[in-house]
Amino acid sequence: MAETGSTRAGHRGSDLHEVVEAVAEQARAFLCTARDVATGDAPDAVIPLLMLATSDVLAAGARLGAMVDVVPPERFEPDDGDDTDVGPLREALARQLDGLDGYPEVVDPVLSAEVGSAAVSDDVATVAEALAKGLQHYDAGQKIEALWWWQFSYLSLWGERAASALRVLQMLLAHLRLDVEDDVAAEAEYDALQA
Repeated sequence: MAETGSTRAGHRGSDLHEVVEAVAEQARAFLCTARDVATGDAPDAVIPLLMLATSDVLAAGARLGAMVDVVPPERFEPDDGDDTDVGPLREALARQLDGLDGYPEVVDPVLSAEVGSAAVSDDVATVAEALAKGLQHYDAGQKIEALWWWQFSYLSLWGERAASALRVLQMLLAHLRLDVEDDVAAEAEYDALQA
């Protein structure tokens, strides 16, 4: 039996509702983790916690990128309040990542090999700012506007910054766990063979 236009529209509305709720939940979780990490209460968990939060929110972003463009009913963005000031978050994260924050990156690997500099704290703060703006729309009852904003800003800004941060965080974690002195590695290998 063929679906009618209204049935398809009903499915699309249901799908969008499911997506917006999932992204809102991931956005709140990311912001909460970023703030918790920035407090410095768990210095040994900074990198793993940021890595987990960033990978989770990137999964939500990938869903946004894979779906058709969300078009809000109004052609202007409603003013749902001032932008979130992420300066203090950025500064606190930079303190937590002292000595590990900055990294070189290829600015746009599709168009050129130009190398620039970036910082994990800037990346996380950029993602937080975009997610918080979407949450302002969401909390004001503008759910389709929130979904549009998250999708647009994922494709234009925060998806790239989150992906860059995740790569660096994963590499930092790998170096912290795997870079050991040769004699320590040899001893561990010997112990493993003898077990």
